[in-house]
Amino acid sequence: MSSYVVATAGHVDHGKSTLIRALTGIEPDRWPEERRRGLTIDLGFAWTRLPSGRDVAFVDIPGHKRFLGNMLAGLGPAPVVLFVVAADEGWRAQSSDHRDAVAALGIDGGLLVVSRADRAPERVADVVEQARTELAGTGLRNAPAVVVSGVTGVGLDALRDSLDEVLARQPLPNAHSRVRLWVDRSFSITGAGTVVTGTLSAGTLRRGDALDVAGSADRPQPTRRVTIRGLESENQAQPAVGPVSRVALNLRGAASSDLLRGEALVTPDVWRLTELLDVRGVSGPGFDQLPEQLTVHIGTAAIPARLRPFDSSHARLRLDRALPLTVGDRLILRNPGNGVIGGAQVLDAEPPELRRRGDAARRASVLTTMRPDGDLAVEVARRGVVAEAQLRRLGLLEGPVQAVPEGVRVVDGWWLDTARCAAWARQLRTAVEELHRRDPLAAGLSRGAAQDLLGLSAAELVDVAADEAGLVLNDGYLSEPGHVGELGPAEAAVAELERRLATDPFQAPEADDLVQLGLGVRELAAAERADRLLRLRDGIVVLPRSPALAMRTLAQLDQPFTTSEARQALGTTRRVVIPLLEHLDSRGWTRRLDAGHREVVVGRGSGRGS
Repeated sequence: MSSYVVATAGHVDHGKSTLIRALTGIEPDRWPEERRRGLTIDLGFAWTRLPSGRDVAFVDIPGHKRFLGNMLAGLGPAPVVLFVVAADEGWRAQSSDHRDAVAALGIDGGLLVVSRADRAPERVADVVEQARTELAGTGLRNAPAVVVSGVTGVGLDALRDSLDEVLARQPLPNAHSRVRLWVDRSFSITGAGTVVTGTLSAGTLRRGDALDVAGSADRPQPTRRVTIRGLESENQAQPAVGPVSRVALNLRGAASSDLLRGEALVTPDVWRLTELLDVRGVSGPGFDQLPEQLTVHIGTAAIPARLRPFDSSHARLRLDRALPLTVGDRLILRNPGNGVIGGAQVLDAEPPELRRRGDAARRASVLTTMRPDGDLAVEVARRGVVAEAQLRRLGLLEGPVQAVPEGVRVVDGWWLDTARCAAWARQLRTAVEELHRRDPLAAGLSRGAAQDLLGLSAAELVDVAADEAGLVLNDGYLSEPGHVGELGPAEAAVAELERRLATDPFQAPEADDLVQLGLGVRELAAAERADRLLRLRDGIVVLPRSPALAMRTLAQLDQPFTTSEARQALGTTRRVVIPLLEHLDSRGWTRRLDAGHREVVVGRGSGRGS
């Protein structure tokens, strides 16, 4: 049976803790001061099993305005809410703050609970009507209403049954998703060490798992690696825990004082830390009516931030520190020291910089078309090319790839916009054609130059663009298929050298001869690409057919033969014969037996060869 996490919400002293105590038999107020004052100050935790067998954990949040930050830390990670309004007091100031938080977070699962019904039974109907009016703009507008008394027990069975029905309608969380556990408590236990707690809303935790601590404030490293030594849920040791659950992790690798509320434990290497977000307003006044300096609440974190409106519905947030955020995350916006003023949803966790005049207006137009669940085709088109791992870090891709959007190509882990690929291909082909016209001797455009020209982050993407352009890659150079270049002024010198070698194929020219002919490295390389000459090591130049001619002579020698015997048979010098024999060795036509002997490999070397 699945487990669930439910948070309370409602004005101070409306009986939230009493209700949790009556449902679970567990005291949610953890601190003596809370019990002495009868006032919840920090988050409380309890759990029970419903009639259906569903395990449910409760996060009891404070209702007093002085502890609004603690309230938001408890409500942030919870998917279901018990919104409590006292029958004898009705809707109050903090009820509105909690309602605004529910609206900002987009919570649509929960119950409206009218508590303390024993104190004012005659007011119950009016309070239900009033609460429904106040909740009309939230996901709880149609939430079932249950009337209870935590003191007398009236309505508790109905509450359990109604909660069971609400939980049965909750979408199943993804147990295979990446983990992001927002820390709400950190402490040390003698003999065990560091323990943190939080609400696991997606993914699975296992004993022995490695996690990164992300979102740390004032630390030199953005993440730190820790390991799960032990794992508990509802005070029971577990080998593994899936969502949605309250969990306690005994960690190795960090002291409790190094782990703070608001930090997150995340699956390593699959989250991007970001401090820059483009968002859409989902509740509250327009962005153009909000102050520039805000506090942003996400999960259990509360981060100072600066707001830059694009229009009333879209804005950019710059956080004081980087957090593991993703497309679709819901944020609560709060005026520092005051109540909730609005909610926002992340549209882009890696937005482009705004450098030119008019960029903000153009960005607002783009954001208007973006979906809060992410649009792969739009994001790939905007970036041109993006690594699949980056798409996963940004939350735009999870699980196995089911289908590639239209207009997108996937090549070796890269997602490419097909229109951008076509533009790269045109640009690359134009550059290669222009190079061949300007410099006929050029081998082509180097791979590195092509990468710089297209502004690509990875060299292998050049191959994709080259393939699209119909170009070929030889020895690191891109050229048109069949391009051998024109020898231009070097034509006469190459023809002269061909005539000399045709007469005596193994009398390779000396370096001075090549200089006199005006044949430098570039000219010789162009002639070789044109299959007019063959360059061996040490600057030896022969005809392409010379190796095959050599093989006909060497095959007539007694096998094995020496280097000296080969030199004499070919009528050449040691300067030429050694590079020539090494070339034959490399082709597999001859085999070196020891320092002084070789033999012809039977059946090889009969072709023209080069």
